[in-house]
Amino acid sequence: MTSKILFRSFLITFTIAFQLLTGKQLHAQQKFYYIDKFATAGGDTINNCKIGYRTLGKLNSDSSNVIIYPTWFGGTSGHLKSLIKPERFVDTTRYFVIAIDALGNGVSSSPSNYAGAKSFPVITISDMVRSQFILLSSHFGLKGIYGAIGGSMGGMQVFEWVCAYPSFIEKAVIYVSTPEPTTNDLLQWNLRLNVIETYESLNASEKQISKTLKMISDLTARSPDYLNEKISFEDFDLHLEKYDSEPNKIFTAANNKCQIEAMLSHSIYTDDRIKTLPWNSTEIMFIVSDTDRLVHPHNTIEFAEKYGYELHVLKNNCGHLAIGCEIERCSELIRSFFK
Repeated sequence: MTSKILFRSFLITFTIAFQLLTGKQLHAQQKFYYIDKFATAGGDTINNCKIGYRTLGKLNSDSSNVIIYPTWFGGTSGHLKSLIKPERFVDTTRYFVIAIDALGNGVSSSPSNYAGAKSFPVITISDMVRSQFILLSSHFGLKGIYGAIGGSMGGMQVFEWVCAYPSFIEKAVIYVSTPEPTTNDLLQWNLRLNVIETYESLNASEKQISKTLKMISDLTARSPDYLNEKISFEDFDLHLEKYDSEPNKIFTAANNKCQIEAMLSHSIYTDDRIKTLPWNSTEIMFIVSDTDRLVHPHNTIEFAEKYGYELHVLKNNCGHLAIGCEIERCSELIRSFFK
């Protein structure tokens, strides 16, 4: 029995050592960096501002292989791990990836976890990015990075990164996102915001708010053709029952509202930031969905064509989640771009 225990102990130790040496690290666990007083674009202060992050892969001796991956709307750095691996978007045998929890997602400082004030201040996409810049420059000591990748609201953050810090990133991948919301986007996001505020005024429960938001998400994130194809008339009642599931305890209605407000004010055309693009050295690749109704592709396509950036348009019926329906193709495009 003793020999078996010793052998098992040796095996565990060897496995950990091997993964550390090869960069296949086990410790992609949640970490935090704290900013004592973070000033928002609106003039408020987030005291002891918490920035969540995870690292995957191994850092080069000259720190030349860093790629950041900010989270999408309602997403966490834990959600990103499935896309950060050799066979997916970012190869962790080549790159050191820092997955960053955006402000308002329930992991980083958010309405649901903020202490010391009666209310969490209104934040912007630029606030998310400035907090991430402080993380990279102050905590990691980086003066520039190889790449950035982001989807949906994560892509909005990458847009902001490229404009606010034009010489900081060499390569950027932005998928199913936008430089500025279309009126279609604004209408849908305001609908979600109105639902939350109306339910709150009626003292509705978190579960009631969550149920309606889930239904809106399903209705807008996929195309009508996709929903008709995947959900039969006979199975619809069963499908409807899933919206009665328990609400997300991390991404609460308050956090939902916080990040919606940030997206509503998002635009890289303000404060003359767009003027940095003609001399910006960042190489950018865009992937959009032709059937996206949640973040309409029009503005991104127009932007990419105007400035001559690489653009790929997916034409499946999966809507905003088109990447997942062509995951192998998109993974190859992204891995090839970063090489």
